[in-house]
Amino acid sequence: MLKEDFLSSTALIEDKNLDITLRPKRFDDFIGQNRIKENLLIYIEAAKKRKEPLDHILFSGPPGLGKTTLSQIIANEINTPIKTTSGPILDKPVDLAGILTNLQYGDILFIDEIHRLNTTVEEYLYSAMEDFSIDIIIDQGPKARSVKINLPRFTLIGSTTREGLLTAPLRSRFGVLEKLAFYDWTDLYKIVCNSSRILSIQIDEKGAEIIAKRSRGTPRIANRFLRRIRDVAQVRGNDVINEEVTRMGLEMLGVDENGLGDMDRKILETIIRYGGGPVGIKTIAVSVSEEEDTVEEVYESFLIQKGYLDKTPRGRIATKLAYEHLGYQYRAEQDIQKRLF
Repeated sequence: MLKEDFLSSTALIEDKNLDITLRPKRFDDFIGQNRIKENLLIYIEAAKKRKEPLDHILFSGPPGLGKTTLSQIIANEINTPIKTTSGPILDKPVDLAGILTNLQYGDILFIDEIHRLNTTVEEYLYSAMEDFSIDIIIDQGPKARSVKINLPRFTLIGSTTREGLLTAPLRSRFGVLEKLAFYDWTDLYKIVCNSSRILSIQIDEKGAEIIAKRSRGTPRIANRFLRRIRDVAQVRGNDVINEEVTRMGLEMLGVDENGLGDMDRKILETIIRYGGGPVGIKTIAVSVSEEEDTVEEVYESFLIQKGYLDKTPRGRIATKLAYEHLGYQYRAEQDIQKRLF
C-alpha cells in the first residue's frame, strides 16, 4: 500500500514542489562541489567588474548532482532573468529563434539535456553563441531570402548527462566547462540535515548518516529518500527519523546497505547470468525492461564508480565485487576473461 502511495499523482506533485523548496538559492547555501563553486564565483566577480555578461557555461555529470540548481544560483547571484528550456523541446530553428529574439542584454538561457538538440537547431546556435546573431530564411522558393538578426549579448548555460554526445563545434563554443562529481557522504549528511530542517522533520545523527551513505553520492536521491522516510516516521515513528525508522524506510524502497536498488541488482544479475559478460547495453536494457539511455545515464555510472561494473568495447562485465555483493560464486577463470577484454 505504501508503494502505491509513493506513485500517486498527489505524491508526485508534492515531490516536485518540495524539490523547488529544497533547492538552494545562493552559493553560500549550496553544499559540495567546492572547486566548481570557487571557479564560478571568480568568473561572476570578473564579469561584474568588466560589466559584461558571463561567458557561456557547460555543466556535465550524472543526473541529480545540481546542474540546474547551479544555473539558477548563477542567475540569482548576478541578479538577472533566466529562461529555461530543454534540448528535445527545441525541434525547429524557429523555436530557438523565438526564444533568442526575446532575450535582453545579460539574460541567461538555460538548455537542459543540450546533447539532445536537433542538428539543424544546433547549427543555428553556433552563430548565436559566437557572433550573437542568427540568419532567418524568409519566404520560400525564388523569393526566399536570408535576413540577419542581431541578438543582445547573453549567457548560454548548457546541461548534459552525456558530454560525449556533444559535437565538437558546439562544445568548443563554451568558455567554461565544469563536470560535477558524485558527492562524499559527509556532504550528503549536511544536505540531509539541512533538508530535514526545511521540511520541519526531526532526524538524529545515525538516521542522517544512513541516508547519506546509501544515496549513491547524489543529493536528489538523498532528498527523495528523506521525504519517503519522513512518511514512515509520521506513520510509525512518532515524527522522528531515527536509525530504526530509516532502515525500515530504505528496506521498503528496496535499497540495500551499499545504496543499490532493485534495478541495480537486476542489471548486475543479468550480466552474471550471461557468464559475467561482456554483455551489450541493448541486451541489458531488454532484460531489465528499461531504456538504454536510462541504464547508461542513471545506473551505470554509479555501478562503475563503485567497482561493481566494468565497461569495455565489447560490453559490460560484472566485477568480483558484484558477485560477492549478490552472493554469487566468482571463479578464477573469470579474471582471465576480464583481462582479455
